Amino acid sequence: MKIYTIPNLITLGNLACGILGIIFVFEGDLQLGSKLMLMALILDFFDGFVARMFNMGSDIGKQLDSLADMVTFGVLPSLILYFLLKNIPDIHPTLVYFPIVLAAASALRLAKFNIDERQSESFIGLPTPANGMVVATFPFLENETGIAQQLLQNQWVIIGYVLLFSFLLNAEIPLFALKFKDFSWKKNQIKYLFLAGSVVTLIFLHLSAIPLIILAYILISYIFKSKI
Repeated sequence: MKIYTIPNLITLGNLACGILGIIFVFEGDLQLGSKLMLMALILDFFDGFVARMFNMGSDIGKQLDSLADMVTFGVLPSLILYFLLKNIPDIHPTLVYFPIVLAAASALRLAKFNIDERQSESFIGLPTPANGMVVATFPFLENETGIAQQLLQNQWVIIGYVLLFSFLLNAEIPLFALKFKDFSWKKNQIKYLFLAGSVVTLIFLHLSAIPLIILAYILISYIFKSKI
C-alpha cells in the first residue's frame, strides 16, 4: 500500500494548515487562522482533483482526508466562533462553549460520508469545507463597519448560525460536488455557471460574497437536484 502519494501529501498540507490555524487562533490572531483555513480549502480541492486525474485514489486517502477535514473544517471553525462569542461583552459564560455543537456535527457528517455510497459523485448534506469557508470570513467582516459587523457582535446570530449549519451538515439534502471527471460543457454546465457566478460575486462583494455563494450553492443544488 502506497501511503506517501501526492494526493496524501496534499491532504497532509491541509492538516498542517488546520493545526497552524488553531495555534494562531489561540494566540489571538483569528484572521491568520482564517487565512490558513482558506489555504487548506484550496489543498482540499486539489488532493481529490489530483487523485482522480491520475487514478491515485485509495481507502487510506479517503480516511486521511476526513481526519484532516475534521481538524481544519470542524475544530478550527468552532474555535473561531468560540473566540468571537468570548469577545462579546456581557455574554453568559456558558454560551461561549456552544460552538462545540458545530464541531460534533462536523464529526458526524464526516463519519457518515465515509460509509455512505450515495456520496461518491455528489453530496448528501453540506460539506464541512463549505462551513469552513463561511466561518473564515467572520474575523474579517467583524472588523468592517456595516450590518455584517453588527450581526457578528450579536451572540444569538452566532448561536443561530451554529444550529443552522449543524443541521445543514447532516441534512438529507442532495448537493452537487465540484468534481470534474472531464471538462466538457455538457456534463459540467451547472458547475461552470456556479463557479463563474461565484467569481463575479466575489469581485463585487469581496468576502461578504462567501455566505451568499454558499446559500446559492444550496439553492442551485435544490433547483437542479434531478441533474445531480
